[in-house]
Amino acid sequence: MTNKFKFFAADFPNSPGVYLMKNDRGRILYVGKAKSLRKRLSSYFRASANHTPKTVALVSHIRKVDVLLTSNEKEALLLESGLIKKHRPRYNIVLKDDKQYALFKLNKHSEFPRLSITRKVTRDGSVYFGPFTSSTAARTVWKLLGKVFPLRKCTDAAMKNRIRPCLYHDIHQCWAPCVKEVDRSLYNDMVQRVEMLLSGRSMELVDSLTRKMKAASKEMEFEKAAVFRDQIRAVKKTVEGQVAVIHDNRDRDVIGLAQTEQGLGLGLLFVRQGRLLDEKQFFWPGLTLDEGPEVVESFISQFYGPGRFIPSLIISPYEFDDSPLSEVLAERGAGAVRITLPQAMKEKQLVGLARSVAAQARERKDTISARLQKVLRLPDEPVRIECIDASHLSGTNMRVGQVVFEEGRRNPEASRLYAFPELDGTGDDYAALSAWARRRVESGPPWPDLVLLDGGRGQLSAVEAALAECVDDGCWELAAIAKGESRRAGELGDFIFRPGRKNPMPLKPGSAELLFLQKMRDAAHRFVIGRQRSSRKKAVLSSELTALPGIGSKTARVLWDRFDSLDDMINADSTEITTLPGIGRKRAEKIHAALQSLKISRKA
Repeated sequence: MTNKFKFFAADFPNSPGVYLMKNDRGRILYVGKAKSLRKRLSSYFRASANHTPKTVALVSHIRKVDVLLTSNEKEALLLESGLIKKHRPRYNIVLKDDKQYALFKLNKHSEFPRLSITRKVTRDGSVYFGPFTSSTAARTVWKLLGKVFPLRKCTDAAMKNRIRPCLYHDIHQCWAPCVKEVDRSLYNDMVQRVEMLLSGRSMELVDSLTRKMKAASKEMEFEKAAVFRDQIRAVKKTVEGQVAVIHDNRDRDVIGLAQTEQGLGLGLLFVRQGRLLDEKQFFWPGLTLDEGPEVVESFISQFYGPGRFIPSLIISPYEFDDSPLSEVLAERGAGAVRITLPQAMKEKQLVGLARSVAAQARERKDTISARLQKVLRLPDEPVRIECIDASHLSGTNMRVGQVVFEEGRRNPEASRLYAFPELDGTGDDYAALSAWARRRVESGPPWPDLVLLDGGRGQLSAVEAALAECVDDGCWELAAIAKGESRRAGELGDFIFRPGRKNPMPLKPGSAELLFLQKMRDAAHRFVIGRQRSSRKKAVLSSELTALPGIGSKTARVLWDRFDSLDDMINADSTEITTLPGIGRKRAEKIHAALQSLKISRKA
């Protein structure tokens, strides 16, 4: 092991930035930000410093410190957050459960607004409600609302191309504004009711519906009165699990911390329009309340990332007046965000409730990642697993698919497809996997904690040899899953191989660990085959498209960038084609005519 790191304050600038502490293998141990890098780093290596056990352990492993300068502390905060998410350093407060929660989205800018479930907030004029930590609960509410408030269900693209009502119209859950004449004033009135309900004005909505129900009954319009009655029941059923905790109309999240025997728990309450909508727990083993301010600041920075719903008020057990955190959240969200201590008695009670939630948080020791670490004998828990599968079509169209699982869940946005045209005609899976390993290293972090290959010892050796050439600090943790010869009922026949072992790992057939590895292998196989077929189909359709007069390869690319299928191109009118870049009115008319001729030839 190399000598202990010797710190000299003069080696570091007295300016804002981010520092990266590394061990003797160059791995990042900790990422931090500072208004003054010199002062902040000096606090770690001062002999009289009263450090927490975590900081003492961190300092003992530091062998190198790199710094990245920024123009201000706000830029340092943004850079720190991105680097923590990318590298997941061992000694940082890393938010493992950072998935986007379900939200209701009401696209009020549309002529006929639609209520949908989403996990991402975009600045498109829509109104968002939530979040729901349980997507099942969100979908249950969505279905209930759909039965009594028949808003349209289809997307804008589907609505534009629909020629007949869908099934939802047949079961009286949609007025079918896509093809039928719908009174916009009545539709907007229904949209307003849904918005009142989701924004917490449920009692006001019930009173309004009750008055309308009684008026309809008085006028002997009993069918209309029954509709209002069903809506009242739906409203009451939707809000029956929501507790009124504070009497105002503000959205706020409330954070509480609690020390447990195992570590530090954090409780988060989602309060919408004065009602407690949901709650969530987080846990970090081995931490204490002494690290509370760092935990809360890091949590807020990571949890309220881009695309997440951010309330205008966050109640925290600590103040961050000198931090640019509020400014950063305001830029990520849709308006000003205030992070403050609890002021009123009700807010203090909410922090106490959040603290009670935090006290119940526990480390999940039986996670699939922890079990895989044990059975595969890995040095660390595999938080990020990349599963790799090579595929070709009779030796051609060589592709390698990569799917990613984080904390036991698939991350579809991290999937990648690698093409290797230089290997076409070879059908060499080993060469493709070796080429993938080199390309994967070039693409940079986040690095995998485990790479799972669809194959056997040969595939494992090929990737291991390729990584040994281009990874400085040794090979990544590798495993391969291979199908056995047996296909008899009750025998799963899959073997798991690891480098340095002649025999497969002793995983029990039907065990949760083996089933999870099989699930990842199957996901990678479906991904690469699906993308391969899609690419081949698109190539065939593109050749059919470029065969038309006036449509070359560049025009075909422009059309494919705008439309999802050849049918969408054929159904588009010349006016829509005119909006494409580089295509004028006369050329659009020629393209439209060519597409119509293709439509006629298809029917012939």
